[in-house]
Amino acid sequence: MKQNESKILIFGGTGYIGSHMVKASIKLGHPTYVFTRPDSDKKDLIREFQSMGAIIIKGRVEEHDKLVEALREVDIVISALAYPQVLDQLKILEAIKIAGNIKRFLPSDFGVEEDRVSALPPFEAFLDKKRRIRRAIEEAKIPYTFISANCYGSYFINYLLNPSHPNKQEITVYGSGEAKAVLNYEQDIGMYTIKVATDPRMHNRIVIFRPSENAVSQLELISLWEKKTGKIFKKTHISEEEIVTLSQTLPDPQNIPVSILHSVFVKGATADFEIGGDDVEASSLYPDLKFSTVDEMLDVFLKNPPKPASAAFE
Repeated sequence: MKQNESKILIFGGTGYIGSHMVKASIKLGHPTYVFTRPDSDKKDLIREFQSMGAIIIKGRVEEHDKLVEALREVDIVISALAYPQVLDQLKILEAIKIAGNIKRFLPSDFGVEEDRVSALPPFEAFLDKKRRIRRAIEEAKIPYTFISANCYGSYFINYLLNPSHPNKQEITVYGSGEAKAVLNYEQDIGMYTIKVATDPRMHNRIVIFRPSENAVSQLELISLWEKKTGKIFKKTHISEEEIVTLSQTLPDPQNIPVSILHSVFVKGATADFEIGGDDVEASSLYPDLKFSTVDEMLDVFLKNPPKPASAAFE
């Protein structure tokens, strides 16, 4: 192993954002380990990882000895576990304490900066679980980097604009449409996460992925899309009051997506606070890297329309 390489273990590596981290880790030359369930249905993706050089470790987070054994093989641990498994990270923490060799742990954040945001109750309950993991890491004095990657750009552009429906003439706007949201390309999130995870300067820091050019309102996003497509879309607004009511009346967990929409696209939670103190904004860290702009992401959608996005209000 070269001097600047770290052995990286990724939990949730076959998931939506985790797969980008696995590929970025391999691309940057790090020995990359992926912890996955023995019965995972992502067999094609796992084979792809293996063909790229990843080491697959099959096991479950409930298997303490297996976790400790895996952790002793690596230097850095990244968790990209999905929401239902957030508290399973407490099992990873216990194993990290026993292993005693981990130089950095990145828990499954990668969304809004949960220590700087308040939200409607369904989303707040979700954020509280993530805060619980952060506080447990700090209490255990495990070296960490906490990452706020904000919105997954491709996912939310697909959701907001529905470019997979070329004949669609109407776009839904949440609230006034004027609040800014930070949209970052998933491949960039993967690459910056690996860079940050292996950067000694980011030891015990909060890193926020918020390049200024990627803070855009819904109305600005629609305007950009109209210019690229040559179309004018009818804008149908769903009021803040309607969204709040849905968050109160939809059953759990259907009430979480609407609460996220309220926080991000009505209240502007990803862009409405100053970054200061020990917090770091990621786009200035690595001169050789550049976040893809929203404009560039829209060009990708224009050339390769995606499959239809799922709706939060179904």
